[in-house]
Amino acid sequence: MRAGFEVGQGALELIQPHEQWNYNNTLGAYVTTTTTSSSDNGFSAYNSKPAVNLERPNELSEWVEHVTKTLIEDLPESTHEDSFQTEANMPSYAHVSPRMCETRPRKMARVDWSDEVQFAHDRGNNGLSLITLLFECAVAISVDNLGEAHRMVLELTQMASPYAPSCGERVVAYFAKAMTSRVVNSWLGVCSPLTNHKLIHGAFQVFNNISPFVKFAHFTSNQAILEAFQRRDRVHILDLDIMQGLQWPALFHILATRVEGPPYVRMTGMGTSMELLVETGKQLSNFAKRLGMSFEFHPVVKKFGDVVDLSVLQIRRGDAIAIHWLQHSLYDATGTDWKTMRLLQELNPRIITLVEQDISNGGSFLDRFVSSLHYYSAVFDSLGAFLPNDDNNRHRVEHTLIHREINNMLAVGGPGRSGDDKYRVWRSELRRNRFLQVPMSSNSLAQAQLILNMFPLTHGYSLVQEDGTLRLGWKETALYTASAWTCHISR
Repeated sequence: MRAGFEVGQGALELIQPHEQWNYNNTLGAYVTTTTTSSSDNGFSAYNSKPAVNLERPNELSEWVEHVTKTLIEDLPESTHEDSFQTEANMPSYAHVSPRMCETRPRKMARVDWSDEVQFAHDRGNNGLSLITLLFECAVAISVDNLGEAHRMVLELTQMASPYAPSCGERVVAYFAKAMTSRVVNSWLGVCSPLTNHKLIHGAFQVFNNISPFVKFAHFTSNQAILEAFQRRDRVHILDLDIMQGLQWPALFHILATRVEGPPYVRMTGMGTSMELLVETGKQLSNFAKRLGMSFEFHPVVKKFGDVVDLSVLQIRRGDAIAIHWLQHSLYDATGTDWKTMRLLQELNPRIITLVEQDISNGGSFLDRFVSSLHYYSAVFDSLGAFLPNDDNNRHRVEHTLIHREINNMLAVGGPGRSGDDKYRVWRSELRRNRFLQVPMSSNSLAQAQLILNMFPLTHGYSLVQEDGTLRLGWKETALYTASAWTCHISR
């Protein structure tokens, strides 16, 4: 295989749903990447310093970490047996026991921060009060003190606006909305949020255009799939949540121009709307036809974990199978995790490309709260560093995507809505179930670096190749991890 390959820089920047693709814009300019290596062992701090000013958006996540650590230290100490373990990728200050919180008074006393942190101006002091109140509200919810939590969220929603110039205030506003839903759901005992997939898909495309995170997932996965399909003339791609299929035109173009000739490509796209799946299939089929590549698309309106009859996936003997899964917290895309794992084993894929958010969607409410606050503070930081406060695309992404993820993490209890336990880290589960990791190659690293080079101020993003994975983060916070796997009996 060549040391590098051409990628369609504009191939992922598709237009809105149900419009015809402009093929010239879809193909865009092509950039040739070369093999590179990384000597980084972890996320670089980029000489960042402890932050206390919410007017500077790129300092929010570091400031949240400082406040979180101090607040956690304020909680009563607990015995070692009371502590529970969280994800390895979570900050050390997140190791908090629910029992520790139960020892606090049912009516939480306010924390006096006047001697802890001195802000440069009044705006920062207001931000500190917001975060302090938000944490106290989370503790109240964790011990089922719903009356006190309700009083606090009412105060928070009056103090914080999702349209504020401060990233910190915007984060608090969205967390307050999610915690309001959590309090109401706890009182009513039900939670059935509606999902407008057309709206989500449109906002996801905007997110793809204004941030490197989606492109990172697409390009690194495409490279791993391309390498797995080398010298294979019949291939089958299963996308467990295809949405608009934004990532596949770039891969199609490379497959169509292979030295050994293009393969026959089957694709099974899974989703919740037959209308949207059919439209995605038409777009991809037209694109493949324009490239002169043989292509079949099979829409499946079902969650992968709910598939009972494998024939619905249109698998053919002799096909090299690639399964792609970009995880998110917008909704539960795959169903029960153990059933999903069983199907992965049964299909015996040549390659599984997995991109996970580095966030804990399991454990107690307080566990999810701390992990989510640290994670989404970094996401808001990254958006605020490049886009103005009143940017319509930024508002669309924050309100339609990030707000929904925060709500699912806190109000619903994670991406799963069936009550089934969800795996915290799928990489660990794949290894435990005898899947073999396929290290992400230097070409995948080159693709990821190419993505970052498309965005200004790349010093804010951090890219690490570690333990066979690729991790993309903002400052010192890992946000997305891409990995590749193969079944232990693959040939």
